[in-house]
Amino acid sequence: MARYASPVSGLEDFARLVDGDHGLCVVSTLRPDGTIQSSVVNAGVLPHPVTGAQVVGLVSRGDAHRVSNLRARPRASVVIRAGWQWAGVEGPAELAGPDDPMPGVDAERLRLLLREIFTAAGGTHDDFGSYDRVMAEERRVAVLVSPARISPRG
Repeated sequence: MARYASPVSGLEDFARLVDGDHGLCVVSTLRPDGTIQSSVVNAGVLPHPVTGAQVVGLVSRGDAHRVSNLRARPRASVVIRAGWQWAGVEGPAELAGPDDPMPGVDAERLRLLLREIFTAAGGTHDDFGSYDRVMAEERRVAVLVSPARISPRG
């Protein structure tokens, strides 16, 4: 008998799965030629910094291909799994970073937002001052995906 993955629905379930494997997710974006670019990231669920709506957030280097893809085609799919349970979120993506200003998110709010995403994805840090410096040096970007479609709902 074949074993099949059991989907879980809703952002609550997505958030619950974060602890199952350190928030590891696969994020997929579209390249300029229409092919799919996927990579493994840490992600979590948190309130949008401006609207307060629940979103899936991840932190990315500003020079990552996914960020270039999202600047041109701001839509992403994020799938998380832990064991045989999984959840997927697809929707429009917003960027907030030094090269991607978001109205309502100044430099101080961005610094805190990057920390919030990190902790929502299950991260812990002994020295957030050091974390903040690295995020600024690497021009890290907050990627926020609003759930237009949540697996297994169509």
